[in-house]
Amino acid sequence: MAEHPAGENKMGVMPVNQLLLNMAIPIMISMLVQALYNVVDSYFVSQISQDALNAVSLAFPVQNLMIAVSVGTGVGINALLARSLGQGDREMVNRSAVNGLFLIVLSSLVFVVLGLTCSRLFYISQTDIPGIIQYGTDYLTICCSLSLGLFTAVCMERMLQATGRTFYTMIAQAVGALTNIILDPILIFGLGPFPRMEVAGAAIATVVGQFCSCAVGMFFNFTRNPDIQMSFRGFRPHLSTIRAIYSVGLPGIVMQSIGSVMVFGMNQILISFTDTATAVFGVYFKLQSFFFMPVFGLCNGMVPIVAYNYGARKPDRMIKTIRLSVMYATLLMALGFLVFQFAPGQLLALFQSEDDVAGDLLSIGVPALRIISISWLLAGFGIVSGSVFQALDHGVLSLTTSVVRQLAVLLPVSFLLARTLGLHAVWWAFPIAELFSATLCAVFLRRVYHRDILPCAAPPQGQAQTGPTA
Repeated sequence: MAEHPAGENKMGVMPVNQLLLNMAIPIMISMLVQALYNVVDSYFVSQISQDALNAVSLAFPVQNLMIAVSVGTGVGINALLARSLGQGDREMVNRSAVNGLFLIVLSSLVFVVLGLTCSRLFYISQTDIPGIIQYGTDYLTICCSLSLGLFTAVCMERMLQATGRTFYTMIAQAVGALTNIILDPILIFGLGPFPRMEVAGAAIATVVGQFCSCAVGMFFNFTRNPDIQMSFRGFRPHLSTIRAIYSVGLPGIVMQSIGSVMVFGMNQILISFTDTATAVFGVYFKLQSFFFMPVFGLCNGMVPIVAYNYGARKPDRMIKTIRLSVMYATLLMALGFLVFQFAPGQLLALFQSEDDVAGDLLSIGVPALRIISISWLLAGFGIVSGSVFQALDHGVLSLTTSVVRQLAVLLPVSFLLARTLGLHAVWWAFPIAELFSATLCAVFLRRVYHRDILPCAAPPQGQAQTGPTA
């Protein structure tokens, strides 16, 4: 990374729009590749049978929970690292990295135990269809018991993002995603010398890709990231650092875990009509990742900029970063809205299995995608707002908006619509919930602006005011 005036990190001096794009675009590209392999994964699985597609779809709550814990902890590491860099506290930077990696490894061990002991029980609690139960048990056992690759890869990526080296993050994620894409058809259908492994092959391709991403991320952090010097010699957990990581990360973990609860609840509502409805919901989550993942990538680039400039007391740079992020996120989600309005049938047809002779996937899925995508017109603002709260150590505000949207509004409204108006009306719960969430985000963002962002323009006690940075 190039040197900047007075040796300051680029997050404090580079023009804001250039900086945001410089930080975010590599992450957005890598997350688009990840979205592609999610879709490719389900595409190949759907060629086996609808039971196979349903098995992978029903696994989403557990997979989302693993992502929630890894990404939530990573966000806490990211924010603490970036803030410490902005303050020039090198000791805290390195301590944050080492303790963060320690937490990541412990978290993955929890899912190893759960995957080996509870995978079959998880599927039995949702369905009595033998094919779904067997496929799902194989898939989830492999993904959970080999989850160390996922957890460590996310930690390595967040360290690179926190120090502004998002290009390396793009390479690490792309390597993992491309490995998965290449291995999927080989292991699922048994090409070349490999046996046909079906859904288990999809799971193995996923975890191999995650370990590849982890290896590349570790290489870049240890050889191309001089801002972090990790050493485990004489390591002992540092409780105050762990508390600081989880003060931001824990609300993020809970917030994303709520998504698992929401998906599990929605699956129970939908499967009471037909198992095809749960397949539609699973396919929706794969397809929406093409537009949500870039927005998440944008926010991953935004968080260290906001956190760094908060630590460096440069509110004008924070404000401009937030405004640009909201604008870009809204444009991306509007593009997704248009795609889902005009081409839902073509998208769903990619996942139609041969045993869906009645075309139920399309008849249920086309109106579902059109209705749900209405909520996207407000979703970009909500996602950016939640990331701003996390960057400024207000993870509880992100948690509150997520609880309101997914638990207090979405699930109850879905249940009521299902019982009163039927399956076709359930999907309207998504726009209704997003409207409540966006309103709450606007209120919280105004509060954070007046209580945190504007006051940080004042110099610390004993220092002279230098004026805002252009």
